[in-house]
Amino acid sequence: MSLVPVPGHVRFRDEEWAKLTKFAAQDNGALRIGVVSGRRRLGKSYLLRALCEAVGGTYLLAVQEDSRPAAQARVVEAVARARGLPSEALRLGDDWAAILRLLLRSQPGNAGVPPLLVLDEFPYLLRHSPELPGLLQSLYDEARYESGAGRAALQGGVILCGSALSVMHDLLAGQQALRGRATLDLRLAPLDFRAARAFWGIEDPHTAFLVDAVCGGVPGYRVLAEHDAPHSPADFDTFAAHSLLTPGGPLYSRTETEYLLREDPRLDQRATYYPLLGAMVDGATTPTEIGGRIGKERSATAHALDVLDAAGYVRRDQDLLKKRSPSYLVPDPMIRFNQAVTIPQTPLIDAGLHERAWKQAGPAFQSQVLGPHFEHVAREWTRRWAPEEAPGLDYGWVGRTEVADPTARTRHEVDIVLLGPGESPRQAHRTIRMLGEAKATAAPRGIKDLERLDHIRGLLARQGHHTEDAVLALFSLHGFWPDLAALAARRDDTLLIGLPELYRPAAPAR
Repeated sequence: MSLVPVPGHVRFRDEEWAKLTKFAAQDNGALRIGVVSGRRRLGKSYLLRALCEAVGGTYLLAVQEDSRPAAQARVVEAVARARGLPSEALRLGDDWAAILRLLLRSQPGNAGVPPLLVLDEFPYLLRHSPELPGLLQSLYDEARYESGAGRAALQGGVILCGSALSVMHDLLAGQQALRGRATLDLRLAPLDFRAARAFWGIEDPHTAFLVDAVCGGVPGYRVLAEHDAPHSPADFDTFAAHSLLTPGGPLYSRTETEYLLREDPRLDQRATYYPLLGAMVDGATTPTEIGGRIGKERSATAHALDVLDAAGYVRRDQDLLKKRSPSYLVPDPMIRFNQAVTIPQTPLIDAGLHERAWKQAGPAFQSQVLGPHFEHVAREWTRRWAPEEAPGLDYGWVGRTEVADPTARTRHEVDIVLLGPGESPRQAHRTIRMLGEAKATAAPRGIKDLERLDHIRGLLARQGHHTEDAVLALFSLHGFWPDLAALAARRDDTLLIGLPELYRPAAPAR
């Protein structure tokens, strides 16, 4: 059957909607399992509720505070209500197998779509019912490989959804019960910076970037800031002081960070993880540096970094050209803002001096929030839009690297490296299509910045990489000096990318 049209109230999720409706519409005569994951406030529940409404599926939301009997009673009551029966009509006791069988024997959905069951916040169920994946495996295998009436009754799709990333990703890993049995593994990501600008309805690119640097394309933050959407840099100052730095508000960054970390059951010792996150936001990138900042040995931080990585709150950043130890960074803008701005300004915030706290945090916001995020946006543009908007470039691996300069006895960090099509990272003699530097500092970029990139291109060539066709790209938050612009106009190997180029073309209406 054709895919279900995207509802008008579901915006910027066309690709995800297509995958979900394809899964829901499949009818191969057997049970199917899908997994949907992503950090909180990305709109997973919103999307899955809309899917169930569109195809006539059953949506069930687990509650963190429920005990096992309460959770089972809630599910049975929902089934009875959907079938027009009194809740006491279905007496299944403490038997998840019987409850699942009842759920999976529901009637077909709308327009002949097979039955669909969504179990949202599935990790909450696992806290008191860890046998559920094994039971689903048993039912899946029965529906797939056994004959008889039981097999015929177990049809349709089951979607398991949750925000605890380490738990959700483990469902399909290693020797877990559902390994190899899911036909959908949808990992919902934040909106890209162009879509986020359109979602917030912000015309000014600079303001859109500032908002993205702290809210990071998370749709739920726009909903919480319904009456506080900034439309100019001055508006953003007010937004930051009175929304992100005001305790009790729906967007107070410290409360939001605590909610995020609380989602993952493995982060049960949050006092252990806050110092690690703070050290990384402050510029420490290796386990040794991170441990040194918090007064611990490297070995003492390794496990905690692994846990944060599995939970999605730390990312290992590999050098694109060299086989070396990865760097660690904090990818979530809200957590980065909390560690760089909110926590250091807590005394002023607690005293109710929010505007003073925001003004005092200016240097940290510039260096620890805007700088890293501008590099991220530059890499995202290179990865997604450069092949369409920059002549001569194509899709390839994008990352960063560090280049040794033996003569000067120093090393140069390169913010953006684009490899040629088909080239694999971390191997010798790579074809490099672009070298870029991204700066969010207040000063415009000048000719010396271009000369630095030109020098690095020569160093890479001497190391055996193919750089003869490499484009040199300068990304600047505050523009370029006229002499650099004039020089770039005379060269065919130079790109100057500012906010107008990063946010062009405008994001579509939906």
